[in-house]
Amino acid sequence: MGDLWTETYKLKTWLQVEIAVCEAQAELGYIPAEAVETIKAKASFDPKRVLEIEAEVRHDMIAFLTNVNEYVGDAGRYIHLGMTSSDVLDTALALQLVASLDVIQSHVDKLIQAIRFQAQQHRDTVMIGRSHGIHAEPITFGFKLAGWLAEVLRHRDRLCQLHREIAVGKISGAVGTYANVDPRIEAITCQNLGLEPDAASTQVISRDRHAQFFNTLALLAASIERFAVEIRNLQRTDVLEVEEFFSKGQKGSSAMPHKRNPIRSERLTGLARLIRGYAMTGLENVALWHERDISHSAVERVALPDACILTHFMLVEITDLIKNLLVYPENMRRNMNVYGGVVFSQRVMLALVEKGMQREDAYAIVQSCAHQAWNTPDGDFHALIASNPTVGTHLSPEDVAACFDPRYQLRHLDVIYQRLNI
Repeated sequence: MGDLWTETYKLKTWLQVEIAVCEAQAELGYIPAEAVETIKAKASFDPKRVLEIEAEVRHDMIAFLTNVNEYVGDAGRYIHLGMTSSDVLDTALALQLVASLDVIQSHVDKLIQAIRFQAQQHRDTVMIGRSHGIHAEPITFGFKLAGWLAEVLRHRDRLCQLHREIAVGKISGAVGTYANVDPRIEAITCQNLGLEPDAASTQVISRDRHAQFFNTLALLAASIERFAVEIRNLQRTDVLEVEEFFSKGQKGSSAMPHKRNPIRSERLTGLARLIRGYAMTGLENVALWHERDISHSAVERVALPDACILTHFMLVEITDLIKNLLVYPENMRRNMNVYGGVVFSQRVMLALVEKGMQREDAYAIVQSCAHQAWNTPDGDFHALIASNPTVGTHLSPEDVAACFDPRYQLRHLDVIYQRLNI
């Protein structure tokens, strides 16, 4: 990804656009075909020389064109005819963004594979579901991962849509009116570059497209952060249901030799904040003065490379983290059954209602037993329910035992697994 955002690669895309325009000009008879062949054969650039010229002329596109003409010679007079700088800048930027999206999409596919594999491995690995950070009802780790998978699949769809929105070029001249360039040149150039002509550009391509780019990456980063925060919570010492892979020779703390910290998940959580910030920057870049200003330009030179490189890095990190995640089913069972299975309280309450008890009365009995178990060392909700005389008049010992079987809560999960091909 970093290679796509070097100065050399940027200038390479500029030259690619300029040559594509020259080819379109020749196809329509505006410039000699021989000149285009000369341009294609000789055109080149030296990034250091471009910077040297720019230091004098204080204009990056003029510096670039001056350097290219040093290689091309007389045929260089046909380069950039009727064009404005943003014709090249924005069309070339679209090529960079498309190339970056291709890298991101390929790594999203790898993340999908990693999540799907772990979800398949843990379809039936029972654990406790939590709401507000408090034990709720049984789920499986595969079910948790199914939610992650569905989310990343949505991101893949968003990236495909974004690809269409951002793969747009413009060769329409100053303020976008085609005053000095035939609109057919734009159509031919964009087609040859794999882009679509912007429907109605000003002197620049409107920045709502680029804002969408930033925001799509921010959404993806937010999901990665969600997965990372979940891993961090499940790795806490008093939970320890999953854990980041800890390699041989790795150290967790300079002071405490016992530490095994979720450093990659924490890193991902932090990086998501940066990309969210760039999303706001992208939104602020939409409002330019009239047909064009350059208030967006300096911002994008920092924000776009950073956002793409960071997103790529986050995808590589989270994919490797999930592929090598350590999962502890024994700890999951232990945590689910603390306080004698209080997490089966709803099932007990509903069983009592099914046997004729009023819901409010059933709720009160079950809540009393649950809170007694919760607030007592070695509390045993199952035992309290089984020994409650009111419960005994409605539920047999077999009925009570059935309420504490997690398979009841999990019996419909195959519907979700089938939707996601898990």
